[in-house]
Formats: sequence, structure tokens, C-alpha cells
Amino acid sequence: MAETIQLGEPPIDVTLKHSAQARRMSLRVSGVDGRVSLTLPRRASLREAQAFLRAKEDWIRGHLDRQPETTWIAPGAVIPVEGRPRLVAETRTRAVKLLEDHILVPPGSDKAGARVRALLKTLARDRLAEASARYSTQLGRPFGKITLRDTRSRWGSCTSEGNLMYSWRLILAPVEVLDYVAAHEVAHLVEMNHSAAFWGNVESLMPEYKAPRHWLRTHGSGLHRFQF
Repeated sequence: MAETIQLGEPPIDVTLKHSAQARRMSLRVSGVDGRVSLTLPRRASLREAQAFLRAKEDWIRGHLDRQPETTWIAPGAVIPVEGRPRLVAETRTRAVKLLEDHILVPPGSDKAGARVRALLKTLARDRLAEASARYSTQLGRPFGKITLRDTRSRWGSCTSEGNLMYSWRLILAPVEVLDYVAAHEVAHLVEMNHSAAFWGNVESLMPEYKAPRHWLRTHGSGLHRFQF
């Protein structure tokens, strides 16, 4: 069972996990949310873990200092939609409206985040359904249902039954990035692996897939800094 201890001042929460497979201590600072975790061999003691963390404290704080700052969505915040920055602005409107450079929200700043998130999820579902259908038709392989989640470990997945799952945060990324993830997951309808044949199918669907794939690897974690 995992436990949490604190390191230094100001304190840093560190999650400790014992693993029967671990041969040495393994430290990780998540690039998504800044969570710090330490995996320990089964027989390692709490005292050994604390000593290890004290020795690594400067390294941990250095990584945390480089984490992108959290942006809370409220009037005045700027958030990208399909890669384009939009200013959240409160105005006299009954529904949230997506404009070229703004997202207009009704009065009530305490509800702005939830309203913007609902808009983004609806837009993400529409865009991902369209892209999935387009690539599915190209491959001649139908898919099942589409599910949206706020996943941190992956941007999409495809089950053996042909159901597709996507992170709705892909709507924040440039259009070609969302398209790449859709092409990637639809390609799994043919190859449930990452073999050369799989990547050949991805390339047949999206010949220029390498650039958006690189964008996602480089900038994808930043999409999680927006909180609603």
C-alpha cells in the first residue's frame, strides 16, 4: 500500500511505493502534475527512503521549479482551443460562446471553469468523432463507441472490441495533433501493437504524422496545467 511522507521546508509530498520487482530506489517527478513518487524495494526501510530523498532534495526542487504554472480558468484567463489562444471573458450571454479569439461566458465567474470545460468536452467529442470516422473509412475498419476521459498517462486507446478512448484535452492542442491521435488509435483497429505494420498504417492515414507526434511528446504535458 502506498503512503505519503513530506520532505523539507516548504514541504514536498512524496508518495512511497514498495515493489517486489524493484532492486533499487527509483525516484520520479511527474511531468504532468508534478507529483513526486519513490519506488522502493520490498525490504527498504522508511529511514532509508528519507535519507535517499534528503540527498535528492535539490534535484527534486529543481524539477518542480521547471513545472508549468497552473492556470485556473476564470474570466481573464487565456486558454488554447485547437491550438489558438482564447481569452475567457464574462459578458451578458445565456450560453458559452467560442469566438475567434475569445470564449464568452455568462455572468457568474465561480461557474466559468465548469462552463468552459463543458464546451471543450462537447467540441472535443465532435472533432474526435469526425476524425475517427474519417480515418476508419479510409482503413475500411469500423470502430465501436467513443469515450472521453481526462487521462494523464495516455492520450488515447483502442480496445480489442474496437472501442476508442480519448483525452478531451486534445481539443486544446493544434488541430493536426488531435488528428494524429485519432489516426494512431484507429490504426490499432488493424494492428493492436506498435509494429512496423502499425506505423505503416498510421503513415497511410496521416503521411505527416511525425511532426504532431513530436509536438505531443514535447508540449503535451502542458495541456494539463489548465484547471477548471
